[in-house]
Amino acid sequence: MAEMTILDPAEMRTATEKQAAPLGAGQTAAGEKHTAPGLTRGSSPRPPASNSFLDRFFQITKRGSTLAREFRGGIVTFFTMAYIVILNPLILGGFSAQNAPTDVAGGWLSAAQVGAVTGLTAGVMTVLFGLIANLPFGLAAGLGINSFLAVAVIHEVTWPEAMGLVVINGILIVLFGATGARTAIFKAVPKELKAAITVGIGLFIAFIGFVDSGFVRATKGGPPVQLGTDGSITSIPTLVFIVGLLVMGILVARKIQGGLLIGIVATTVLAAVVEAVMHIGPGSAANPGGWHLNTPVLSGQLVSAPDFSLVGHFDLFGSFSRIGGLAATMLVFTLVFTNFFDAMGTMTGLAKSAGVAYKDGTFPKLKSAFIVEGLGAVAGGATSGSSNTVYIDSAAGIGEGARTGLASVVTGLLFLGSMFLTPLTSVVPLEVAASALVVVGAMMMAQIREIKFSKFSVALPAFLTIVTMPLTYSIANGIGVGFISWAVIHAASGKGKKVHPLMWVVTVGFLIYFARGPISALMGA
Repeated sequence: MAEMTILDPAEMRTATEKQAAPLGAGQTAAGEKHTAPGLTRGSSPRPPASNSFLDRFFQITKRGSTLAREFRGGIVTFFTMAYIVILNPLILGGFSAQNAPTDVAGGWLSAAQVGAVTGLTAGVMTVLFGLIANLPFGLAAGLGINSFLAVAVIHEVTWPEAMGLVVINGILIVLFGATGARTAIFKAVPKELKAAITVGIGLFIAFIGFVDSGFVRATKGGPPVQLGTDGSITSIPTLVFIVGLLVMGILVARKIQGGLLIGIVATTVLAAVVEAVMHIGPGSAANPGGWHLNTPVLSGQLVSAPDFSLVGHFDLFGSFSRIGGLAATMLVFTLVFTNFFDAMGTMTGLAKSAGVAYKDGTFPKLKSAFIVEGLGAVAGGATSGSSNTVYIDSAAGIGEGARTGLASVVTGLLFLGSMFLTPLTSVVPLEVAASALVVVGAMMMAQIREIKFSKFSVALPAFLTIVTMPLTYSIANGIGVGFISWAVIHAASGKGKKVHPLMWVVTVGFLIYFARGPISALMGA
C-alpha cells in the first residue's frame, strides 16, 4: 500500500453530460463555483487574463483556482502527509541494530538518516512533480513498498542491494512512462473501472483514517475488526479524532474557505492541550490508549541538521549475484507491479477529484506525470528512503481547493523544511490527519454515480475493485481484482470484444502477481 473539487450530488456533471469534462469545473470545498471556460479536450481555450508569472506558469486562473487556494491546499497536503517523515524511519530504520530491521548480513539503517532522506526525497520530487506535471499531487516514500522491503526483501539481500532493486524498478517505470506503454494501459481501462478506482481509494483512505485513529481496531477473536476497544470508544486520542472529524465536516458542509486547514490546526491545538493536561503519552502495549505514532508535544530543540549519509548508498546489481537472476527478477516484478498500478490508480482518483480529468479519465501532462513518478522510485532507492510515489493523502489538499502544481511546490518546500524542523512536524498527531482523510474519503465517494450498477457485468468488477482496496489495504490489489474480473466476466458473457487487448495482457500480469508467492517457492525449490 501503501493521489478538491468536490461536486455536490445535485450539481455534479457526469462524464455523459459533456463530450469532454472541463478542467477545473465544479465547486471548491468552500462552495465557490469556478468553471474554467473553454478548457475542453479538442478545443482551443481562450486564455484568461493572467495577473502574475505564477498564474501564467501554473495556469491557476485557467483551472478556476486562486493563489490562496493553491497555498492552502499545499499546506493541507503537507500536514496530512507529514507523518511519513516520522513513520518511514520507524519502518526502515532504528537507533541500533537491536530495534531496527536487519538485513541478511546484519546491516541496518539509522532512523535519523532515514528521516533526513525521507524529507529530502519527498521535497525534491514533489517540487519537481509540481513544476513538470503541474498537478497538485504530493510524493513521498510509499508505505506498501517500504514495508515489503523491511519485512520480506532484506531477509534475502542487504539493504544496499534492496535499494538497488528499487532503483531498477524505478528505471523500468520511467521507461514505461517515456515509451507510452503506461499511458496506453491507462487509456485501455474502461471508464467505469476508473470511477471504481476513485471510489475505492476514497473508501480506502477513510478506512486508513479509521484505523490510524483507533476508531476501528483488530479483534483478538471473532470479527476481523471492531469499533474501538471491545466495541467501545475508550481512548482519548480517538475522541480527539471524532471531534476533528465533526469540526472538519461542519466547516466543509458550511463551505468555509480553508475548512480542512482550520480543522487540522484547531484539532491539533486541542490535542496539545489534552496531552498537557492528561499526559496520555505515546501508544504501546502497556499504554493502548496512547497517541498513535507521535505525541502532540513540542519539546527539545526545534532545529537540527539532517544527516544525508545514506544518499548514494545502494548496490544496483548485488542482489542478482547474491540470490540469483530469477529470484531477483521476481522481486523486481513485484516492486514494478505494486509501484505501477498503485500510482496509476491514485492519480486516476486524484485527477477526477480535482476536476482536471477528461471524459476518458486521462488528464493534462499524463505522460510527464508518469515519468516524474517513476523518477521518484529511482530517487527513493538512490537515497535509501524507499520508492517515492504519489500519495492518496494529496486528496486533502485538493479538497481545500488545490488544482495546480503550485500546491505541490508548496508541499515540497515544506517537506524540505521538515528535515530541519522534525520536532515541529511531529506536533500534529496521526489522529488529526486521520480526521481529514475520512472527510476527503467521503468526498471522493461522489464518483460512484458514474458506475452503471444496473449492468452486472460492470457492477461486479466495479464492486470488487472498490471493496478489495480497503479490505486488503492495497490499491494495486483492488485494481488487479477489477481487471481480472472485468476481462473474464465480459469474455464469458459474450462481450469479449469490449475488452481491450492490453487489458488481457495486464490481466495475465496480475495473475502472475497474485501467484508470486508459490512461483517464488517453485523457483527456489
